[in-house]
Amino acid sequence: MLHPKKVGTLPIAGSDREKQTNEIKMAAPLLDAIEIKGRTITADALLTQRDLARYLIHRGAHYHFTVKANQPSLQEAITVYFDHHHREPDFTQTGQGEHGRIETRKIWVTEALNQYLDFPHVGLAFKIERTTIEKKTGRVSSDVAYGITSRSAQEITPQQVLEDNRGHWRVESYHYMIDWNYDEDRGQIRTGFGPENMTRLRRFAIGLLKSKQRRPSETIAEMMKKLMLNTRAVLDFLKMTRNANPRAAGVGVA
Repeated sequence: MLHPKKVGTLPIAGSDREKQTNEIKMAAPLLDAIEIKGRTITADALLTQRDLARYLIHRGAHYHFTVKANQPSLQEAITVYFDHHHREPDFTQTGQGEHGRIETRKIWVTEALNQYLDFPHVGLAFKIERTTIEKKTGRVSSDVAYGITSRSAQEITPQQVLEDNRGHWRVESYHYMIDWNYDEDRGQIRTGFGPENMTRLRRFAIGLLKSKQRRPSETIAEMMKKLMLNTRAVLDFLKMTRNANPRAAGVGVA
């Protein structure tokens, strides 16, 4: 079961005080300041909430939500449908072996559940199956994801639904990378602008490391380990040495 974390504060009506709240209740206030009309807002299972769906549609946007066990009846209905309707996928995509692995993604979509699902403004339900082959070891792994989108079959193709899903998990993988390498979720910095400043520094570091990757299979964790054993390389990455920035004569570390 997914549990929302305390991630922000909201004002208390008729008071100068603020109250802590979680990711679910922070989603709409954060989006209030953004023009989202005509856009598709993607979210993981924690934010697959009926109120958020209504809010997005009211703002003229669309949603693309992952469905997991925090919405048990929704998950069961979609799972049962696809488990009992065996057919060829509506679209298949195979990668070119980036990052040391070959991925094949298959997607199935349906409108058959639109009137049955107890969820507002459903346009399509979908199932995505991903199979991964590690090129070095030959190890095969697979996973399945289910979800819903407010866009109808007339508005979006199965390929586009898959691209929306991949776009969301590119962002999620970035957050995962920060949490995995820096254990950010258990950070002890909580006062003032400390948490925000540390997050910015960590994102800067991850971005810098990604720009220096020599091969797709080289992981951020591997690069960080190498840099911990070679602090001179850190200064080279930051162009603070003459070797890294030869035009800055007389500046930097010899």
